[in-house]
Amino acid sequence: MFDKPPPIITLFNYGGGLRGIIPAQIMAHIEADTGLRMSDMIDVFAGPSTGAILNAALTLRNPENSSQPKYRARHLVRFYEREAERIFPPDRFRDLRGLIHDFNNRTMRLSHLNSILDHGHYNPMNLGRALKALYGDARLNDSLKSLIIPAYNIDGAQRRITTETGELAASPIHTRHNFMDTAGHALWMKNIKINGHVGARHKTMDVSLYDAVMATTAAPTYFPCHHFQARWPGHTHQHEYTAIDGSIFDNPSMTYLGALKPHLLPGQDVIMLGFGTGYTNKSIKKEDWNRFGSLGVVDPVNDLPLINIFFHATESALLDTFEEEMKGNLFLFNKSLVSDRDANCPSIQIDDGSPENMKKLRDFADAIIEENRGRYQQVCDLLVRHHDNKKTWMEAVKPSRWGKIWSYFKR
Repeated sequence: MFDKPPPIITLFNYGGGLRGIIPAQIMAHIEADTGLRMSDMIDVFAGPSTGAILNAALTLRNPENSSQPKYRARHLVRFYEREAERIFPPDRFRDLRGLIHDFNNRTMRLSHLNSILDHGHYNPMNLGRALKALYGDARLNDSLKSLIIPAYNIDGAQRRITTETGELAASPIHTRHNFMDTAGHALWMKNIKINGHVGARHKTMDVSLYDAVMATTAAPTYFPCHHFQARWPGHTHQHEYTAIDGSIFDNPSMTYLGALKPHLLPGQDVIMLGFGTGYTNKSIKKEDWNRFGSLGVVDPVNDLPLINIFFHATESALLDTFEEEMKGNLFLFNKSLVSDRDANCPSIQIDDGSPENMKKLRDFADAIIEENRGRYQQVCDLLVRHHDNKKTWMEAVKPSRWGKIWSYFKR
């Protein structure tokens, strides 16, 4: 009947604020060189923060032709160039830096502190306007291809409390899988369209793309958290979430293990492409770390060392094992922004939207391709071949036969 199900190609676009123009530029080159759209070649789009901005746009249906995407990658390059300084107005970090440095001198005004802490460093309305213009009223379940958007829900008290019975009924603390129901938790907002939705219970949250992306882009110290409502299938009431940046926990290996694997057919291969926004984690000498103190480890002047460590730690811990499990099916395109720096290097800050820096970021993306020309060409050939093979597979397999296919591979 079938020897093996076709592989699933997953694209993971990393977070990184305005540095999202780097994967946008890489994908623009791929589309130009293959003659195909990313949504023609990719089965699953995943990634947090600015990566989710890209993924949601590239899977957005064209209102004039619902079988085609509204945007190509080159449109997203223009999006970053056009909106960069509106989302992140220049020199706004100066207030926060001054506040932190003045803290020990007790010279800051308490009202100034409250203003920054209450509203976030940048006005989220600027980002919100840009995303509204990009997505309109589209919902998560409208996506053309499978879409995974991660966020971290910080207010677990808004979750539905588990009802316990017997001896546990008298306890004021309820748990599920040894986690308190009122604790914060990772949240994958998924619209899975691969394999006829077989292999795991398919549940797509009813949420607007605007809310999902605003949630995953709510980067701590840059934007306030994003509060939104969503409804799950089978529920008549809305669930409330208060979310921050999905980069807190998400990376290619976590997405594969936690969000994607339950939806795969038995024995089905996954090919993972990862387009980075530049590595910013760097070595820190013990003298420097001890000198930072409790505030210095989260000070933008020191490049937010503790936050950088949080973002990179889980991936560095899992990557070797993940590469081994992928057996040659992992293609990561990224490079360091902190080594061998010169005048032509882009800023490592995620909020530098100056035209000069945006050009440097595009050049940085081009350099990633040139330094990996062989693997880049391999990926382009793989994507075109996958597109052609998948088209043949789908023509041969009727949607009504997915249950039989699942049973066959499960044997």
